[in-house]
Amino acid sequence: MPAEDPRPRLPRRGPAPAVDQMDNAELARMIEAEHPYRGKALFELSDRIAHDDDAATKVAMLSRLTSLRHARLFDRVSLAWSAIIALLAAETPHARSCAYEAFGALDDAERKDMLDYLEVDAIEEAHPRIG
Repeated sequence: MPAEDPRPRLPRRGPAPAVDQMDNAELARMIEAEHPYRGKALFELSDRIAHDDDAATKVAMLSRLTSLRHARLFDRVSLAWSAIIALLAAETPHARSCAYEAFGALDDAERKDMLDYLEVDAIEEAHPRIG
């Protein structure tokens, strides 16, 4: 008889919602509500930035959420940082403007850390590519 695993069990998430079929407002509400698939919703919304100013505006606003600033994708990169990076990578005037405002809303230490991560001295110098 196998020994019982002493590690705590994680709650089941259920099936992933069809975020590609949701509109921007639905995705934003899902992210704001801290839905278990909020990262998936944020990435879908971020994919729309280059062709949709409303998506860019929503992503910039959502990047200010404490929950996204504390949720780490890996190492130092939070969901908030990924939102700002997506805005920068879109390379549209509106998305870049939104990125600068979102970056400005970070606290001093977080801005310094993000510039270090992006390997630039100023946010305006950052031109990340998302592959």
